[in-house]
Amino acid sequence: MCFKVLFIDLDDTLYPSTVGLWEAIRVRIDLYMIERMKLSPDIVPALRKELFLKHGTTMRGLQAQYHIDEKDYLDFVHDVPVADYLTPNPELRKTLVKYPQRKVIFTNADTNHANRVILSLGLEGCFDQIIDIQDINPFCKPQVQAFSKAMEIAGVDDPSECVMIDDALRNLQAARKIGLYTIQIGTENRLDGIDAAINSLIDLPKVLPLRESN
Repeated sequence: MCFKVLFIDLDDTLYPSTVGLWEAIRVRIDLYMIERMKLSPDIVPALRKELFLKHGTTMRGLQAQYHIDEKDYLDFVHDVPVADYLTPNPELRKTLVKYPQRKVIFTNADTNHANRVILSLGLEGCFDQIIDIQDINPFCKPQVQAFSKAMEIAGVDDPSECVMIDDALRNLQAARKIGLYTIQIGTENRLDGIDAAINSLIDLPKVLPLRESN
């Protein structure tokens, strides 16, 4: 294996899903639909789930069906106290800086949220680039076109030279479909169709040894 680019998801990948940050964002998504869109609280949870499954993200679904303003939505749902959930992770920083490949955050969130997460984790300078949901418009993970566009933005045209590291199975399945090497975060139980699985990004050397990735 000789990889040139590591695409790394943000939420629930750089940090454990158990910290509660993504749940806080989910609450803000529901609040956006209730307060900004004046939808009934009774229908919001089911509608959010439906849009997420059909369109990849709730935002893309709301854009398609309700023509919401993207920036207004992103600013609203990411208005959470990130630093209350995350603290610096020196061990993760030490792991990431060992890898010589270009490291690219690839997220369905926006760059502002990504930078706040990176800062709170003490990972400034660890990433060469952030590719966010606005960059891959009109697509989003897990759409195959989103991965193709991310590769184009990152300046790499051979998917076999890329790794996708993500907690979401459906994102990884889409990435692998076009030839990226896939690593799932949050489990050591590798599922069919995924190349490797680890509990935490700190465990990356277990499945992507440095000697094989230079």
